[in-house]
Amino acid sequence: MPADGIARIRREKAGRGGKTVTTIAGLPLDEAALAALARRLKTACGTGGTVREGTIELQGDHRDAVLAFLAKEGFRGKLAGG
Repeated sequence: MPADGIARIRREKAGRGGKTVTTIAGLPLDEAALAALARRLKTACGTGGTVREGTIELQGDHRDAVLAFLAKEGFRGKLAGG
């Protein structure tokens, strides 16, 4: 993952028992700041999620909402993957 400060937002399904998750990787934040951002994202999307290995994972497909939320928070983001 390039450390260029751009958040990569992708939808993943493989290896998760058929469940869809939205992952956000590449944010230049420490663990505490990532956890706080994840909390606000979960509230904004009305879903559950976690922070795992520097990546925020949200249950369900929330790519567009996450992209808009990150732009409002001042982060650069882009949709990645399929």
